[in-house]
Amino acid sequence: MKKIFKYAMLFAAACTLSFGVAACGDDENEKPAGGVDTIDPEKAADLDYNDTYAAQWGNYMAVVSNLLKQDAQSLYDAWTGGYATLFKTHNSDEYPSALSCVEQILDGCIDIAGEVGDQKIGEPYRLYVDGKTTEALYAVESWYSWHSREDYRNNIYSIRNSYYGNIYDEDKSNYDVVDANSLSAVLAKVNPELDATAKAKIKAAADAIWAIQQPFRNNINTSATVAAMDACADLGDFIENELKPAFSDIDEATLSPVVTQYVDAVVLPTYKLLAERNAALDVAVNAFKANPSDAAFTACANAWLAARQPWESSEAFLFGPVDELGLDPNMDSWPLDQAQIAQILKSGDFSELTWKEGDSDQDIEDAQSLRGFHTLEFFIFKDGQPRKVK
Repeated sequence: MKKIFKYAMLFAAACTLSFGVAACGDDENEKPAGGVDTIDPEKAADLDYNDTYAAQWGNYMAVVSNLLKQDAQSLYDAWTGGYATLFKTHNSDEYPSALSCVEQILDGCIDIAGEVGDQKIGEPYRLYVDGKTTEALYAVESWYSWHSREDYRNNIYSIRNSYYGNIYDEDKSNYDVVDANSLSAVLAKVNPELDATAKAKIKAAADAIWAIQQPFRNNINTSATVAAMDACADLGDFIENELKPAFSDIDEATLSPVVTQYVDAVVLPTYKLLAERNAALDVAVNAFKANPSDAAFTACANAWLAARQPWESSEAFLFGPVDELGLDPNMDSWPLDQAQIAQILKSGDFSELTWKEGDSDQDIEDAQSLRGFHTLEFFIFKDGQPRKVK
């Protein structure tokens, strides 16, 4: 998840864009181009589905779900189309050895442990204790769906999967299963105590996140939040300072199968599932667009949750195509520019959601704040539940 910092846009301005209601004054000169009235910026988060905007609501959802489907497929195609081979053969300038690949795997684990603890959980906490309670709420990822804890724990499970050499499937109760060609199995042969510590710290971080009372948005300033932050920081520090150095003396012949297992059993299946579930999400969204109903909203919500899981379980490997093609912020920027989303919903001009190579960084960032998982989440969920047509 790439955070885009638009708090100034959301909160510093006295007025912003939304649906034909004036709250900051009635002077025509205060209205932006196009004559759109202005309201309190927080009102954008309180929009409800209604007959006036029903068609555009479905249209916007369909545009976003289609972009998500395209991005997820592009990511899978980029790996199967060459990057997987590049990584597994590790004879390029970028990856000249199996050890360089292992270090990349562990760097990804370090990064996401730090992001979960310091940013996803830590930033709302710091804002809250500083008295910036509204900003703290907006810093909580996935708060429309109340799915924050699941997201954060799945991020830690992405570390688990990378280290265990397989994908954890809760339905199969296979959390403790370790593949023979995994980082864990290799390390256990030379340093079983360090391997046991790694497993314990991964689980401790996941469990600490799950111990935060649901929903996180309503329980930001708690001892459980601090404990989760500390557990994630501890995990990241351990991987960087103890786990990663432990692999430097392991021979290439031992590490090479680990890299292959990681790609074939963790990365590719995760991205394949991401592409499949985003395609299913697009089907559900278009069904809603064709025939809006409470049941169709619920179907979209279930499809969104299903599509979200492999994405969050991939965040320990946010390198390669997902980074090079800008797919992480395309799919997962937060927070949203809710005011501009409201304006686009009113105007029906979806051109601002796309960008092309050569666009300025600001134009790309602006487009990414109007699309992706969280924009679709905004249209599908409210207060942790699927929205209602009536």
